[in-house]
Amino acid sequence: MGLRLGACIFRLPTAVIYGSLSLFVSILHNVFLLYYVDTFVSVYKIDKLSFWIGETVFLIWNSLNDPLFGWLSDRVFLSTQQPGAEISSPEVVLKRLKALSHNGPLFAISFLAFWVAWAHPGLQFLLCLCMYDSFLTMVDLHHNALLADLAVSAKDRTSLNFYCSLFSAIGSLSVFMSYAVWNKEDFFSFRIFCILLALCSIVGFTLSTQLLRQRFESGGKAKWDQESTLKELYIESLSVPPEKRITLAEYLQQLSRHRNFLWFVGMNLIQVFHCHFNSNFFPLFLEHLLSDQISVSTGSFLLGVSYIAPHLNNLYFLSLCRRYGVYAVVRGLFFLKLALSIVMLLAGPDQVYLLCIFIASNRVFTEGTCKLLNLVVTDLVDEDLVLNRRKQAASALLFGMVALVTKPGQTFAPLIGTWLLCAYTGHDIFQRNPLSNVVSAQPKLESPAFLEPTLRQGCFYLLVFVPITCALLQLLSWSQFSLHGKRLQMVKAQRQNLTQGQAPEVKTI
Repeated sequence: MGLRLGACIFRLPTAVIYGSLSLFVSILHNVFLLYYVDTFVSVYKIDKLSFWIGETVFLIWNSLNDPLFGWLSDRVFLSTQQPGAEISSPEVVLKRLKALSHNGPLFAISFLAFWVAWAHPGLQFLLCLCMYDSFLTMVDLHHNALLADLAVSAKDRTSLNFYCSLFSAIGSLSVFMSYAVWNKEDFFSFRIFCILLALCSIVGFTLSTQLLRQRFESGGKAKWDQESTLKELYIESLSVPPEKRITLAEYLQQLSRHRNFLWFVGMNLIQVFHCHFNSNFFPLFLEHLLSDQISVSTGSFLLGVSYIAPHLNNLYFLSLCRRYGVYAVVRGLFFLKLALSIVMLLAGPDQVYLLCIFIASNRVFTEGTCKLLNLVVTDLVDEDLVLNRRKQAASALLFGMVALVTKPGQTFAPLIGTWLLCAYTGHDIFQRNPLSNVVSAQPKLESPAFLEPTLRQGCFYLLVFVPITCALLQLLSWSQFSLHGKRLQMVKAQRQNLTQGQAPEVKTI
């Protein structure tokens, strides 16, 4: 029985195993996003100054570590001609998998550091955020880079992304389960739950990466040996002077001339901000807009659906991408976000059912758009390879450079959101009063009567005006993005030619 199960697992398609890595990230990351602010504000009682210092340092580190780790990983790929040190695509894939096998378990361990008070709240907040984000960055960079390294055609990349969305949806079930054990007064059950999640993630990362490494090592070893011998013969026959390796400054210069990259990161910065704004303030919207209209179980259901539905909905979006292209689908989602927000603004905060649908759909469509944008980055990887005629696509580095510009949106979301709320309503979530726990996973039913109307109105305006503003800015940026249609087809054809261009040269020996 065990041997039969092992054989079945070994025969799983590569796309399925690749997608399963998303499961072992999402079961932890969804819980982190939902509870880390509430834990430090409500349980550890972090003060306002420490919170802002921690978020500011995190903003800087969160932005810098992506390009830093990407550069350390992919700088060898940047030279346009290195005859004596070429790296084949299978070797690149194995390098990524080795990094995932090391950093995946460390990511799970860093997740556990949030849920036990082991230092001053301000110091722990800073160290936990930076450590967790470092390992999450390494995992995300190499996992996303594999999307560009394993496939070139839009169809194959869409298939890989399909399984990522499917497994991410399964991983989001951890949000439902966490709600059953979350208790700010008694943290023991929640800590045990987090330990179990981390153990599942460690085992999953270890098994999945090992399966993929065995597949690539056993499937291509003989072929690589033959190609290596032929390359040695070819290099000995033709002495071509190696080109100077590109420096970081030269690479940044190349990116500054990459027009589509610049428009994309501008749009994606707004998208990342909106995604994390929804994650951080979703419980607050439930509490102050719907807590007196819906039951706690309904609030729990909306919370869980808002984490699972984006991944399931993305399966449908990916089918639309195959038919109409990623560019058209993303543009349609921006128009849909704008239209729904205007309808909600006109309807007002008293339409309870419409408000429930809007709060859930706003998060679903926003998160769904985020999931599709990795496909756009892989297209930018192709365009970067073609424009600069690289020997190998620097996938992780380009993903890191995208994150350099867009990840600050993660930190801007809670900072700008709390500032807007305080500026409009005079309400400060750090005040030690009955409202001190507004960013909570459990909607409460009590608020001071004299503050509730103003606070409710402020929450409603935040809910509708943030997506309206984001949608307008994103439509403006996206209209300038030209990597779609015929241009995209031309870039992919040229990448195929560049990738296969070395084979005829080897065969001429």
